[in-house]
Amino acid sequence: MSRIFTLLAGWLADLFLGDPAGLPHPVVGFGKLIAAGEKRWNKGENRRRKGAWMTIALVAGTFLVTFFLLRGLKLAGEAIHLGRWLQWVTEAVLIFFCLAGTTLIREVREVFRAVDRSLEEGRKQVARIVGRDTSELSAQEIRTAALETLAENLNDGVIAPLFWLALLGVPGMMAYKMVNTLDSMIGYRNERYLEFGRVAARLDDVAGWIPARLTALLMLLAGGKPGKIAWVHKNGQLHLSPNSGHPEAALAAILDCRFGGPHNYFGKEVWKPWIGEHARPLTTEDMERAVRVNRLAEILMVLLVCFIHFILSL
Repeated sequence: MSRIFTLLAGWLADLFLGDPAGLPHPVVGFGKLIAAGEKRWNKGENRRRKGAWMTIALVAGTFLVTFFLLRGLKLAGEAIHLGRWLQWVTEAVLIFFCLAGTTLIREVREVFRAVDRSLEEGRKQVARIVGRDTSELSAQEIRTAALETLAENLNDGVIAPLFWLALLGVPGMMAYKMVNTLDSMIGYRNERYLEFGRVAARLDDVAGWIPARLTALLMLLAGGKPGKIAWVHKNGQLHLSPNSGHPEAALAAILDCRFGGPHNYFGKEVWKPWIGEHARPLTTEDMERAVRVNRLAEILMVLLVCFIHFILSL
C-alpha cells in the first residue's frame, strides 16, 4: 500500500506544481551526463559501439543508483526510528520528477495563446517543445505541431514512466527517464548522431512500444472513441516512429483532424505520412479538448497502476 501512497503523492505534486523553475531536476543531471559522454566519445572510429556502451552504462547506472539509494534510506530510517518514511518521501519526490503532464499542458496552452497574438511569438513558443525548425511554420502548422507533441509526450512524459513504475518500481521509472532523455539528445538520424545514438534510439523504441499503444487506448477511452482502436492501429503504423504514431492517431481520431506532412530537422526536410483524414483548421477549442483527453487518460493510468499495486499487496 505504500506504493499507492508514494504514487499518489508524486502524481498530485506534478498535477498542481508541474516543474517549478529553479528546482534541481534529475533529468537536467541526466542531460549533462549525456552531453559530457557524447562530447568525449562521439568521435573517431567505432562510434556505434561507444554510444552503445555509454547508453547501457547510463541506464543500468541510473537503475542501480536509485535502487541502492532507496534501500539505504530504508535502512537509515529504520536505524533512527523513522520506519520507511525517508524512503517513501524520496520515492514520491522521484515520481514527481519523472512525470511531466502539467508542464506539457502549460506549454501547449502557451503555444496557442502565443500564436493568437502573433505568428512570430507562436514560432518561438512552439520551438520550446518540438525538435524541428519552426522559423517558417504557418499558424496552422504551429498548432498542429503543438498537438502532435501533446499526444506523443503523453506517452513519453506520463504513461510510459507510470508503466515502468508498475513493472520495476521507482528505479525502473528513473531508468526509463534516462532512456528517453538519451533518445531526445542523441537519437537523431543525422550525420552526427546516426551511429553514436543508434542503440539509444532503438532502446527507447523498445521501452516505449507497449506504453505507446496503451496511451492510444487510454486516449480513445477518455475521448469516447473506443470503436476507433482498429483505425488508430492502422494509421499509427504509418508514422516513421514505431511508437509516436499511435498517440497521434488516437488524437487525430478524437479531433477528426490530420497530422503529419513536411517537417524540417537540422536543415533537412522530412516528410511524415499523413495521419487522419480531414485537413481542417485547428482551434483553441480543439486544444482544450485534447488537454481534457490527456488529463483523463492520465487519471485512468494512475488508477490502473494503483489497482495493480493493490492486487500485489493482497
